[in-house]
Amino acid sequence: MSELMKIVEAEYNEARAKFPSFKAGDTINVHVRIKEGNKERIQQFQGTVIQRKNPNSNGETFTVRKISNGIGVERIFPILSPSIEQIDLLRQGRVRRARLFYLRGRQGKAARIKEKIQVKH
Repeated sequence: MSELMKIVEAEYNEARAKFPSFKAGDTINVHVRIKEGNKERIQQFQGTVIQRKNPNSNGETFTVRKISNGIGVERIFPILSPSIEQIDLLRQGRVRRARLFYLRGRQGKAARIKEKIQVKH
């Protein structure tokens, strides 16, 4: 039984490895496959990650928030979803907490997140 679990976990880890590592506060671009009738296209959803739920498990999800026409839009994506084509990490945010729900009550400049400065040695 444990050998079977190891095989399944190895498959999930392989699927998870194709995405860059990101955390709450990072700005990402998620390429999602959308099926409309018999046509299929790729739609991009760019926004700030406000949480990652159940990290390192098979049911892991992440929530991305963006402002579209002055209205906040949030989408929850399962990390192992077959509809996710790719994830691009655009910028890393400098935040001090894992869940950024306080961003829901902020607008404009108050909702900005500072960018993490990469130190090169």
